[in-house]
Amino acid sequence: MTLTWSHSTDGVDWEELSALYRAAPLGEKKPLHLQKVFSNSMFKCFVYENMKLVAVGRALADGADCSYICDIAVLPSHQGTGLGKQVVSKLVEMSGGHKKIILYAVPGKEPFYRKFGFMRMKTAMGIFENPQLQVERGYLSEA
Repeated sequence: MTLTWSHSTDGVDWEELSALYRAAPLGEKKPLHLQKVFSNSMFKCFVYENMKLVAVGRALADGADCSYICDIAVLPSHQGTGLGKQVVSKLVEMSGGHKKIILYAVPGKEPFYRKFGFMRMKTAMGIFENPQLQVERGYLSEA
């Protein structure tokens, strides 16, 4: 598997990226939305195999205090190959020097992220667009 890594949004096919999130499956993320959030992220990883996008991730960061890693996705055909681990490792490395690195993940994936040193936060809270749906999916708790 010969992979090409990019850390720039130059040349990204946003429709292809949107399709990757659907296939992963991580839900519907519209191309214009993805273009905006990736363009506003300090760190990003786009991984290609034969010019096809196979994995991605990003981190919002302020350059000193906090880096927030999110939107890690790997095509099903490449899941289980260690590629997701490489993307997370690269984003953690790029976030080095920040006082804290926070990660947002799908419920149930915590053991995977613990391997990188991430620990559960007891004080994290969130306001979501559709809170009831996020409670049902396990992202939020009313307790």
